[in-house]
Amino acid sequence: MDLYDDLSGQVALVTGANRGLGAEIARNLDELGATVYAGTRSMTNEVPDGCERVLLDVTQEGDVEDIADGVFGEVGRLDILVNNAGVMDDDADIVATPTTELDRTLATNLRGPMVLCKHLVPLLVQQDGGRVVNVSSRMGALHEMGDGSPAYRVSKAGLNALTTYLHAQYNDQGLIANSVCPGWVRTDMGGENADRSVEEGAETPTWLCRFTPDSESGKFWRDRSVIEW
Repeated sequence: MDLYDDLSGQVALVTGANRGLGAEIARNLDELGATVYAGTRSMTNEVPDGCERVLLDVTQEGDVEDIADGVFGEVGRLDILVNNAGVMDDDADIVATPTTELDRTLATNLRGPMVLCKHLVPLLVQQDGGRVVNVSSRMGALHEMGDGSPAYRVSKAGLNALTTYLHAQYNDQGLIANSVCPGWVRTDMGGENADRSVEEGAETPTWLCRFTPDSESGKFWRDRSVIEW
């Protein structure tokens, strides 16, 4: 697999970049030389040093439009979109889960990335080998639906479907779209008992951001290997 060792001159947007996996991915891309826009729901949130903080609540299309029309209107390009922002509903079945939780989880984890792609794919396909990296979960694999967290599981399955759609629709224009399961990571969502550090969880998403033009696309990855979904 050919990879960029240096992302100088390239521009990345990472959603949910003020903490956890998003912050670590943003930090990694900055260290690789990219200009990194770190999306956060509040401009008072901290983002990694070297990254540009931008207001981005993925459930608000106006925020997405402002980034597409404003921020990237200034730099004139976008090479990498990392759809990382996500929430998880309670560990209950669909009958017991409040509809407000279903709505919130689907709006953040699935509708948000779709709206971001709606507005930002036109920028990504202007670059040779623009990349979308969707931070998914094995909990969204169709053969591993299991128990609890129905909206989270369905939203991540939908995110994987978005990946295959983007590949089918835009790969012939050079777009590279992939999903990734970072594993069970010690973040606010994953909890302190998770078996992976944030650094370990961010490793494969960062690796996917380094794909060069004509690299593999439309796949679901974990630990740099393709897995079933």
